[in-house]
Amino acid sequence: MELKDLINQSDSEGGNNPEKESPLKSLEKDLKFYSESIREVSMEIINEGLSEYPIFAAHQHELNLGELILDRTDLGTSWSIQASTLDEFIQKGIIHREKKDRFIKTYKNPEDFICLFVVVPEGANFVFYPYH
Repeated sequence: MELKDLINQSDSEGGNNPEKESPLKSLEKDLKFYSESIREVSMEIINEGLSEYPIFAAHQHELNLGELILDRTDLGTSWSIQASTLDEFIQKGIIHREKKDRFIKTYKNPEDFICLFVVVPEGANFVFYPYH
């Protein structure tokens, strides 16, 4: 799944309201800024043997998952990023144990893609975003 697949292409409700820009457009902008930092953390997680499957949670509020690595307040950006792993996602029940193998099969090369868990008010989903 790509980031653009998560952008809400909502139908106009009521007609006269201009469509709001998706907050995911600001995420894409922030990811261009964060990309190299996230890649470094991803490689550290792998090289230190913590996990072969780093996952980064992108959010705009408090999130009790992983470790905060990029704080939107400190950086003047729209999104904060938390570093986590597949194991933590399984422990917290976000990914069910019986779906672990399926997740691993869809997981893309962490040297080329950021595995993002994007959290928005409407829900959350995984996205693999290419490094720039």
